[in-house]
Amino acid sequence: QVQLVESGGMLVQAGGSLRLSCAASGRAFSRYAMGWFRQAPGKEREFVARITWSGLRTYYADSVKGRFTISRDNAKNTVYLQMNSLKAEDTAVYYCAADVNSGGGDDFPAAYDYWGQGTQVTVSS
Repeated sequence: QVQLVESGGMLVQAGGSLRLSCAASGRAFSRYAMGWFRQAPGKEREFVARITWSGLRTYYADSVKGRFTISRDNAKNTVYLQMNSLKAEDTAVYYCAADVNSGGGDDFPAAYDYWGQGTQVTVSS
């Protein structure tokens, strides 16, 4: 079992920055890939970013590339999402997810085994 708890979501103005955190507990954090997804009202959950178990490889959705950075601290069992130059279209509930069966993760929600409860990010224009 893996428990994931996101934090850091809030209301921010367009052009601003936020850092989301996701604290994990349970199975060995350093052995599995982590991802961030988001879901806006009336839309499907979409991939944002993922990071391999080692942290050496990261992958991003085209919509956030160059603005968002995913990172992890395996000593703290935490994955982060640094979000810069935020836009109104970034408004969504952000979820972190763990793929405990793969060190690499994937861009699809179905690849992930555990999810956090989500944290709301609202960007005002």
